[in-house]
Amino acid sequence: MAEELGVVIVASGFEKRATGLYHNTAWVVDADGSFLGMYRKMHIPQDPGFEEKFYFTPGDLGYKAFDTRFGRIGVLICWDQWYPEAARLTAMQGAEIIFYPTAIGWLPEEKPLLGEQQHCAWETVQRGHAVANGCYVCAVNRVGTEGESEFWGQSFVADYYGQVIAKAPVSDETILYADLDLDALEDHRRIWPFFRDRRIDSYGGITERWGS
Repeated sequence: MAEELGVVIVASGFEKRATGLYHNTAWVVDADGSFLGMYRKMHIPQDPGFEEKFYFTPGDLGYKAFDTRFGRIGVLICWDQWYPEAARLTAMQGAEIIFYPTAIGWLPEEKPLLGEQQHCAWETVQRGHAVANGCYVCAVNRVGTEGESEFWGQSFVADYYGQVIAKAPVSDETILYADLDLDALEDHRRIWPFFRDRRIDSYGGITERWGS
């Protein structure tokens, strides 16, 4: 299908690696139909309606980027989107665009009080990843309901300033289009040189669970 349409496909799904060993995985296919590789979700949540620790083993392939016909892309999955370390390490693999296949939504008892705040947090943290890493972020979220979960849709594309340049509605399935200027991104990384100015000698504590 990727070859026929001339598009890159990021397809996420349930990977059975062996009996009793499963991953939440995304596969990347280039526009000529060639298989570029896969990413296994690293951060596995345990929330009401999302019993992922019961099913999934954390990924063991590390953070990856893939050279496609249209640019170098990184892929992270759902709960990964809350972790700046995941976005940073993916960007450090050269990703110009980070894709986040996602299924996140509201629980009925939380939506009236916290629905707007939860969505704001979700969008804001990913826009921050785009800024901090000088890249585009494409957050792809499910719509509709399953069980008690009401998925909030609102897939979006953010540029390297964190601006939302395209956004889908809450409840309707939508094909979202956005033009991404990779030459402008390269220029931006030169004038906002976050990677140049990183103090890598001071970050050892990031590998600790808490404190020092």
